[in-house]
Amino acid sequence: MDRSNDKRDSRQKTSGGRGGAAYGTGKGQGDRRERAARPAKYASNGRPAARTQFSEPVPGAVIGRNAVRELLKSGRTIDKLLVRRGDREGSIVVLVAEAVNRGIPVVEVDAAKLDDMSGGGNHQGVLAMAAEKEYTDVDSMLAMAAERGEKPLLVIADGIEDPWNLGALIRCAECAGAHGVIIPKRGAVGLTPAVTKASAGAIEHMPVAKVANIAATVEDLKKKGVWVFASEAGGVDFYDVDFDVPAAIVFGSEGDGIARLVREKSDYTISIPMYGQVNSLNVSTAASVILTRAARMQRSGKKL
Repeated sequence: MDRSNDKRDSRQKTSGGRGGAAYGTGKGQGDRRERAARPAKYASNGRPAARTQFSEPVPGAVIGRNAVRELLKSGRTIDKLLVRRGDREGSIVVLVAEAVNRGIPVVEVDAAKLDDMSGGGNHQGVLAMAAEKEYTDVDSMLAMAAERGEKPLLVIADGIEDPWNLGALIRCAECAGAHGVIIPKRGAVGLTPAVTKASAGAIEHMPVAKVANIAATVEDLKKKGVWVFASEAGGVDFYDVDFDVPAAIVFGSEGDGIARLVREKSDYTISIPMYGQVNSLNVSTAASVILTRAARMQRSGKKL
């Protein structure tokens, strides 16, 4: 695409202002999770268990019924399926049947074992041990869009440290039909089991690239005809933005927002207008608003 065309009108100007993330300052976010302390629901005496300190889930663990279902659908190699002893109700029956059909070992374990392996997360009685998800590269994402005959829609996560926020962001990207999520190698969370759990299985269908330098990646995308939008406070109203272009949308960290150099290299800074007393949204909430609008404009050609 010729980047010199007039796809963007005079309303779309980069704002030099910065007021932290356009969707959350890291203080009082409504959906931040208690990551370190995740207690088992009940103690052995049947009473609510005391709060216990848990670590991250074991590497390779995919936790929860939705996440395991999407893992089975993805075709990725699964070493074994662990289910809570005596639990053969509801969707677990379907998951076990699919695992048996594919020749995947199914092992019954005590609830305490699942609690420990899941880091105290809500495993819902099932956990799969899978080969680690492989990262892809940005060129493969662009090639995927070309093969589908679609304009690229990429998501750049600049320094997101909370695994639950990254997982939710990946889920938003997948629901919007994005072609990939780009994360940095350093200074941010990677594809941990907690990210997989938070994505509710969406990570199995979403290519993720890990790059050495987000600012350099932005420059490279621009050379390849992709327009880069930084989502941050102080930008132009995103309702006035034409997303019907090859697009990459940057979402910043929970506290610091988008790095200054990344914002300066982006084509435009965009913001969601706030009308209430609270002036920010969580990163995944903001992503759901912006990405669904961008996807609709790309697919329908409707400008506003």
